[in-house]
Amino acid sequence: MSMAKRTDIQSPAPHAADSHDMIRVHGARENNLKDVSIQIPKRRLTVFTGVSGSGKSSLVFNTIAAESQRLINETYSAFVQGFMPTLARPEVDVLDGLTTVITVDQQRMGADPRSTVGTATDANAMLRILFSRLGKPHIGPPSAYSFNTASVKASGAITVERGNKTKARKATFSRTGGMCTRCEGRGAVSDIDLTQLYDDSKSLSEGAFTIPGWKSDSQWTVQVYAQSGFVDPDKPIREYTKKELRDFLYGEPVKVKVNGVNLTYEGLIPKIQKSFLAKDKEALQPHIRAFVERAVTFTVCPECDGTRLSEGARSSKIKRISIADACAMEIRDLAEWVRGLKEPSPSSSSRGYPMVAPLLSALQQTLDSFVEIGLGYLALDRPAGTLSGGEAQRVKMIRHLGSSLTDVTYVFDEPTAGLHPHDIQRMNELLLRLRDKGNTVLVVEHKPEMIAIADHVVDLGPGAGTAGGAVCFEGTVEGLRAGGTITGRHLDDRTTVKETVREFSHALKIRGATANNLRDVDIDIPLGVLTVVTGVAGSGKSSLVHGSIPAGEGVISVDQSPIKGSRRSNPATYTGLLDPIRKAFAKVNGVKPALFSANSEGACPTCNGAGVIYTDLGMMAGTATTCEDCEGKRFDASVLDYHLGGRDISEVLAMSVTEAEEFFGAGEAHTPAAHRILERLVDVGLGYLTIGQPLTTLSGGERQRLKLATHMGDKGGVYVLDEPTTGLHLADVEQLLGLLDRLVDSGKSVIVVEHHQAVMAHADWIIDLGPGAGHDGGQVVFEGTPAELVAARSTLTGEHLAAYVGG
Repeated sequence: MSMAKRTDIQSPAPHAADSHDMIRVHGARENNLKDVSIQIPKRRLTVFTGVSGSGKSSLVFNTIAAESQRLINETYSAFVQGFMPTLARPEVDVLDGLTTVITVDQQRMGADPRSTVGTATDANAMLRILFSRLGKPHIGPPSAYSFNTASVKASGAITVERGNKTKARKATFSRTGGMCTRCEGRGAVSDIDLTQLYDDSKSLSEGAFTIPGWKSDSQWTVQVYAQSGFVDPDKPIREYTKKELRDFLYGEPVKVKVNGVNLTYEGLIPKIQKSFLAKDKEALQPHIRAFVERAVTFTVCPECDGTRLSEGARSSKIKRISIADACAMEIRDLAEWVRGLKEPSPSSSSRGYPMVAPLLSALQQTLDSFVEIGLGYLALDRPAGTLSGGEAQRVKMIRHLGSSLTDVTYVFDEPTAGLHPHDIQRMNELLLRLRDKGNTVLVVEHKPEMIAIADHVVDLGPGAGTAGGAVCFEGTVEGLRAGGTITGRHLDDRTTVKETVREFSHALKIRGATANNLRDVDIDIPLGVLTVVTGVAGSGKSSLVHGSIPAGEGVISVDQSPIKGSRRSNPATYTGLLDPIRKAFAKVNGVKPALFSANSEGACPTCNGAGVIYTDLGMMAGTATTCEDCEGKRFDASVLDYHLGGRDISEVLAMSVTEAEEFFGAGEAHTPAAHRILERLVDVGLGYLTIGQPLTTLSGGERQRLKLATHMGDKGGVYVLDEPTTGLHLADVEQLLGLLDRLVDSGKSVIVVEHHQAVMAHADWIIDLGPGAGHDGGQVVFEGTPAELVAARSTLTGEHLAAYVGG
């Protein structure tokens, strides 16, 4: 037996591969970045912070993550790249040491009615396989339990060719699906309220239709019915015979002649469905959208009772639980049920279900990840489009928690958004676990609790927009505290509860609220003061505020839904600021306002007002190049000859909000209507934005504050805000509190759903929901002033608020 000889020698020099332990960024100029050069340590947790608009997302998402994705895409063939999104190279000189980047952002999950929490995380797929193996009675393969799969049957003749012979033979095909045939797997059916379409006491000639835009003399709408010959235009609709009413409401498309013109007649219901309901509701004009909301009602499907599944799929059960029952459970309860399937039954000699043990383990791991990440209160049948931005981000995290990948760069966008202080510690542990597996974790964050766990901190600033884009600090958390930057100075900020609160005499009474998990809640929400509704995630805050407060005149809701807009949309078009600006230019120069719109007559003819020319290279990556004719200004050269206050329209759209406020506030360009809108944008902390900046470049917090500024011009007495501190730097929260105070002092009532302790401490009245999430919540556990909550410390919120204020 031979043994290798051992020689005591010095350890060899470090391997060359071990030297690549940094992500190096040199000369980054994306958006407002000013030639930024930094080194980010790999396999560490790095937090990027700085005031809103300082360039954090530009550096992390638009530079590092975007270049990693672009390089990965380039490894595919030119043919495959033709089916992938086109990514331009970021404005940066050198990017070295990149690894594969997985981005977990706050983009809402698809709002398709068929998309649920279960389908988005593959938990539904595993449940379908489980029921197809163990369900009694057995009804078919996994597709038989899918509400996205319809049952299909077909029969006919097929021709089989073998050698020189062809033979026809009869064949049948069938596929068992789980889709409910009534609602087509949506869980709800739409019904049109006929009283919103017409006044049945009138005839067509008397103007019976109450549909927006349907005028009596229009041959395309009203006259098609009046002159069709199917109904009597002079007879009140309520006196129609059954045949006339059927033809009027559900008639098949046929050609008719109206005033000598050939037109198509079809029943009123299918015509309304095609002209109004087939379009995106958010893209409709406000008065049309209001009509659709009045005329169309969605009710739970009476056949499947909202489960989306066929009767067969609902009849198959495991231990008296159907797949519909399993998907309706809170995930933490479902996890316990699945755990019970893995264990031997005490009433028999059964040893569980060994034939599906690997499937049960995988399903158990996924469900436990939900609970671990703080989403155990959700159900798998929850529509994905109803999740908040923070919930959507955490759902996306689930597939990465059990991943075997290492040496990956994970990029997170404010993972604490929507989290109660009680839940932030759990999120911190999850991020540290990802790091400890050998991954690089990059986090854009404002919360001190998360900054505190960072191995490395990059602080961008010093200001926002053009005043930002530079690295103010790079190093440890202790160094940040002593560094003197805005973030460092505010890192240990603490506030005190209000000594005197506003008194209220009127209240908004809510009685018997049962939306989602609310337990018959009776509450009086004070009016004329600043009221904060808080509680752990899933405790019922949004259900109380958005689901129980009557949405009508006087209630203005600013929620977390994303802004609809194309790359042509910008703050000037979204807020209505561009209209008074165009009119002011037109009045001074004696021309039409349409000339000063890049989407109308004033557009550059070469790029059609886009400012860039998009070139489709077929299978190769398409390119976007600045238009050479207008040099990216978007307007025709002749339009730029017209001036207002010495500036042309392109120069005005390139101004920051603060600069534009000063420009339109006095002098030749004085425009009160534009100045009022710009003042509101400054009030919500968006003074650094460029008024012609595309909406697609704004962060989530910026978009929400832009919506708030727009709604501040509405006439209403009650403002309902959903986490307005999302995306706000510590230094900006104080400015937001000042804005809320001004709203209240002007006679408004402000109701805020919020987790930030500074907002709670500043409130006049606090309503705390809990004590837990899901079926453990839904109750009012405290209502009173912040001082009373701190003194009582009777709830989780009370404990965290007391610790924050040092009480």
